[in-house]
Amino acid sequence: MVGRTVRHTAGMAGPQPDGAPAPRDGSLPDEALAGMTEPFGIYLHVPFCSVRCGYCDFNTYAPAELPGAAGLAAGFADQLVAELELARRVLPDAGQVDTVFVGGGTPTLLPAADLVRVLDAVRTRFGLAEGAEVTTEANPDSVTPATLAALADGGFTRVSLGMQSAVAHVLRTLDRTHDPDNVAAAVSGARAAGLQVSLDLIYGTPGESLADWERSLRAATDLAPDHLSAYALVVEEGTRLAAQVRRGLVPAPEDDDAADKYELADALLRDAGYHWYEVSNWATSEDTRCRHNEGYWLGGSWWGAGPGAHSHVGGLRWWNVRHPGGYAARLAQRCSPAAGRELLTQSQRYDEWVLLGIRHRRGLAVSGLAELGQAAVAPLVAEGLLRVEAAAGEVGEVVVLTRAGRLLADTVVRRLLGVVAS
Repeated sequence: MVGRTVRHTAGMAGPQPDGAPAPRDGSLPDEALAGMTEPFGIYLHVPFCSVRCGYCDFNTYAPAELPGAAGLAAGFADQLVAELELARRVLPDAGQVDTVFVGGGTPTLLPAADLVRVLDAVRTRFGLAEGAEVTTEANPDSVTPATLAALADGGFTRVSLGMQSAVAHVLRTLDRTHDPDNVAAAVSGARAAGLQVSLDLIYGTPGESLADWERSLRAATDLAPDHLSAYALVVEEGTRLAAQVRRGLVPAPEDDDAADKYELADALLRDAGYHWYEVSNWATSEDTRCRHNEGYWLGGSWWGAGPGAHSHVGGLRWWNVRHPGGYAARLAQRCSPAAGRELLTQSQRYDEWVLLGIRHRRGLAVSGLAELGQAAVAPLVAEGLLRVEAAAGEVGEVVVLTRAGRLLADTVVRRLLGVVAS
C-alpha cells in the first residue's frame, strides 16, 4: 500500500539501525568519497515542536519531553553551523550544493534569522549552485508574512506547509493544533514573498470519510500550490495513535479505504493540473517538483545535519545521535555527532535502487534489472501494475507504475526483487 517513504529515507523516523561505530572525527573511507554522486544535497533537521502529534514517530521533541528545550533551541543554529564545518572538512572536494531542505519538527519555531544564518553557512562552506532549491517545512501557525519575507530575502525558495486536512475533526484526531484557516494565510504570505508553495496532506485518519478527504483535496487545490504531497496515515508503534488503536479507542486505518482515497486524490489532482512524479507526490510542472527529495529517490548524495539525521555518500550511510543534548555535547567536544554507519553492499544498493526508483515517474531501466526482475516484468504488465515505455534520451526501455501499480507498489517491489513469485 502507498505510504510515507521520503522522511524515512532521510532517517527521521523509527529506531536507529544497527551498524558499525562511526569515527569521532567523522572521516569517510576513500571508497565512499570516490563514489560520491551528484546532485549533492544538505538536509538540516530541527527537532523541536510545540506539541507532539499523536501519529508522529519522527525524532522530534515537545517542551514537556525535553528538559532545557529553550536553551537547546536557542543555541541550535550554532550547532548546525558546527556540523556544517565538520562536513566541509570531511568532504573537501564536494561541489556546490544543489538542494537544501530544513525539516523537523517545526523548523520555523526557530527565528527566521537563525534559519537564514544556517543557510549562509551552507553557502560559505560549500556554495549554492545556480538555481539551488532551498526549502523549509513549516506549520501554518508558525509563520507570518514577515517571517516568510525574511526567509525569502535570506535565500529560501520554497516552503512546505503541513496542512494535513481541512476538516476540524480530522485535525483533532491527528492532534494537529493549527487553525485550518491559517493555511490560506500562510500560502498567501509565501506567495507574496515569492516562495514556491507545497502542501502536505494525510489521508486515512480514523473517522475521516471519503467526503472529508475530498473536502481537504478541494481546499488544497483551491489554494493553487505548486506542489502537493498526499501520504497514507501509517500507525507507527510507540505513538499515541498506536496505543489508541490497540485499546480500541479508534479504528485502525483500512487498506481499501486508503486505496479509494488515493484514487480520488490522483483523479482530482490530475483534473486540477497536477502530475504525479512519485507515488505520494504531485507537481504542476517539472520545475516545481521537490528536487531535494528526488535526490533521495534517485540515488544522490546528501549530508544530514541535526539530531538523528541520516546521510549518504558513495554507498556509505551514517546517522547522528538522536537526542538534542547528546548531539550538542558531541559538537561542543569538536567530535562528529555520528552514532553509527554502514557501507552498503552491491546487493543492498540494488535493492534500494528498485525500492525507491520504481516509485518515481522516471521508472526503472529494464536492462538494469537482475534476471528475476526482468522475468517479473511481463506478468506485472499483464496484470496492469506496470507499463513499459521508451526511455527519454536513453537507449532501451523503462518500467513505470500504473495507477493500480502505485496502489500495490510494495508488492511490485517484492516481485521485481524476486522475493515473491510472479
